[in-house]
Amino acid sequence: MVSYLFCVSLRYFPFSPIAMPDLTSWNADPVKAFKQFVFTTDFAETGRRLRADGTFKVVSEESAKVYIFMFANVTGWMGERKMTLSTVTHADLLRFVNREENSKRVLNSKIAYRYLRLLERCYEYLAADPNPATQAILGIDRAHLAKDEAGRTLSDDQLQRFFAALPAHPPRRRQVTPFDGWKRRRDRAMQVVIALAGLRVAEATGLLIHEIGQQTAIDGSIELTITPEEKHDTSYEHTISLPCEGVAELRAWLEERKNMGIPGEFAFPANLVGKKLTKKTVYMQIRATFERAGMDLARSGGRTLRNTFAKRQLDSGASPDDLKDVLGLALERSAADYKLTRVKPDPAT
Repeated sequence: MVSYLFCVSLRYFPFSPIAMPDLTSWNADPVKAFKQFVFTTDFAETGRRLRADGTFKVVSEESAKVYIFMFANVTGWMGERKMTLSTVTHADLLRFVNREENSKRVLNSKIAYRYLRLLERCYEYLAADPNPATQAILGIDRAHLAKDEAGRTLSDDQLQRFFAALPAHPPRRRQVTPFDGWKRRRDRAMQVVIALAGLRVAEATGLLIHEIGQQTAIDGSIELTITPEEKHDTSYEHTISLPCEGVAELRAWLEERKNMGIPGEFAFPANLVGKKLTKKTVYMQIRATFERAGMDLARSGGRTLRNTFAKRQLDSGASPDDLKDVLGLALERSAADYKLTRVKPDPAT
């Protein structure tokens, strides 16, 4: 019997026999097949990224982890619906990237495009014609894609307004103990570190004391060694320099933390017993600072501060590859996206 790659309705595309390398193994265990594929030059060729010597650039282990996670996510979704790579249609793929939970899209358009582009590379290797991922890419809302990629950053003036609106050092009420208002000083130091070191919120809440270096640099900066420990599973180990203005805030807080006798390793604990701070709390505190600064709250949060840090790095001459290392990103393409960020006009001005 003639085998077909896709068994789908003719309203999507007609039946056609396809020669597919090792089709059986990709259908039976797609993740295993992809893990073998992602480190090969065949995968590198589908990305079309060349080294200086003209050879294709094979992905790093960090990038491969992200690709494997994405591929397992989408093929797991297929499996739950009794689909395989051979039978899934471009309409199915659009349903995957456009799906919603609690009336909100699970994936923004930029991430949706990356999922489809990854599948497109796999189908290209598998000689699928037509390529369902290519067809699905044509169905993405390009207007939303452009909007997603234009992430918000702050101008220098806006950033200074943000710093000026940070929680005040002393509490506004009369002190009963020397440590009254300690959470405000914790929040102040944490927001300064997020802004000046470009940390994710998850990296800030999971920052451990032993990851904070000593102040040995001539310019007064210190190094923060960010590891995946106690952080988001997509955080990769990297080192970032915290400038001296951030060091002053951080050191003052850590000294107070020590004097309070808070146990544990979290640099910014949630309470006096050293529990981990929730990301939701940090988001709320950052938004409160934006509100005190009188700035538009739309899409303002930890990501805005991280975007601002990234944009300043690029403006200082950093390449996307340099930025990838500084931000702890797995993909150079992720760093390149920061070139698309722009300063959103401040309604107050």
